Amino acid sequence: MTSLPLPLEDTVPAPAPAASTADTTQPLAERLRPHTLAEVIGQKHLLGPGKPLRSAFDSGRLHSMILWGPPGVGKTTLARLMTDAFDAQFIAISAVLGGVKDIREAVERAQAVQPSGRRTVVFVDEVHRFNKAQQDAFLPHVESGLFTFIGATTENPSFEVNSALLSRATVHVLKSLDATDLVEMLARARQLLSAPALSDAARDRLVAYADGDARRLLNAYENLVEMAADAAKEQLGLLEIDEALLERSLGEQLRRYDKGGEQFYDTISALHKAVRGSDPDASLYWFVRMLDGGVDPRYAARRLVRMASEDIGLADPRALRMTLDAAETYERLGSPEGELALAQAVVYLAVAPKSNAVYRAYKSVRAFIAQDGTRAVPLRLRNAPTRLMKDLEYGRGYRYAHDEEGGFAAGERYWPDDVDGPRFYEPVPRGLEIRIGEKLDELRRLNDAARKKT
Repeated sequence: MTSLPLPLEDTVPAPAPAASTADTTQPLAERLRPHTLAEVIGQKHLLGPGKPLRSAFDSGRLHSMILWGPPGVGKTTLARLMTDAFDAQFIAISAVLGGVKDIREAVERAQAVQPSGRRTVVFVDEVHRFNKAQQDAFLPHVESGLFTFIGATTENPSFEVNSALLSRATVHVLKSLDATDLVEMLARARQLLSAPALSDAARDRLVAYADGDARRLLNAYENLVEMAADAAKEQLGLLEIDEALLERSLGEQLRRYDKGGEQFYDTISALHKAVRGSDPDASLYWFVRMLDGGVDPRYAARRLVRMASEDIGLADPRALRMTLDAAETYERLGSPEGELALAQAVVYLAVAPKSNAVYRAYKSVRAFIAQDGTRAVPLRLRNAPTRLMKDLEYGRGYRYAHDEEGGFAAGERYWPDDVDGPRFYEPVPRGLEIRIGEKLDELRRLNDAARKKT
């Protein structure tokens, strides 16, 4: 793995928030929660000069919003910072645990401070889980301006939040923290905990394990530092936290760190190539490696369906059906029982005859159409459901194949009139495509013979 930028030893961390050290029993992620906008790591596209949220802070105009982004990127932190910046009352509601009663209580609290001119922010965590009754109870007070609504969600609000509430809130998209952001956060955490340095390799793996999630990073780092403290007692001092100690701390979890990174895609690639190479044992190995690495079996099933189409195709059409059956079996049974059906599909795909003829033909047609113009459909191939269309000669001259000898209109052309009819699909001499190739050869012979007569 390529070393990440900003080695921890050379990073000059920003001062940790003074208040964060007040209670050492709090999780590290909570102690490091920013108390000012300057302490926020990441989200420069929202918080940089002239950017949307920065402008809201600078202008003093608090507006209802939905913060959409993956876990651990600062949604709750930003909501709290905005509340503090505007000296507003902060009320948090969980869309999962809360109900209409919680909304009514929030309304009462907002009404209580309204005469003093103080604003109220109602923060709804996991707002995508708001049901219709909750939204109906909530909406009038957002419309009236009784309180400012800030929602946090990991799901696309376009699909999960009703249109009335969505139209009254600005959606801000938060991004996963990148490696540089996470390294900076580690530097702050190390300063706060007075922890030993991390080796470059350990740091890189820890950052990769976090996968853009600050909370996940800090929880893992806190556990690692505690283990390092124990190791220091045994070794009479520990100068550096290395990869070996990291593996002891995270154990099996570390193998599962790279769900969206290079190792994840490398493993999928290895599975695909083992299936394509007709090696059932290696295919099973990489498939189980994926499951052991925490990959959702449904994702694995989706990739297997793709392999059935791309690499087996019409050489064995049963492969696609078997793979779909395996995916359905997993949906019915779940883990671990359903995983056996997927393993069965893996072995079948590996030993099945291979053909990418349809895959190549499909790509070739797409490339042809991309560079070609929009050609007219010949009149004889057009449908004529109305009298006007018939008068315009739609469908005239079309030969109905079922009425022809052998159910085949020999010599008929189905291409645009100004296209010579290139060949895209060329069956391979394996599996069922042997028979398909023979059939196509016969049909082409009949076409050639019929066209010579005309």
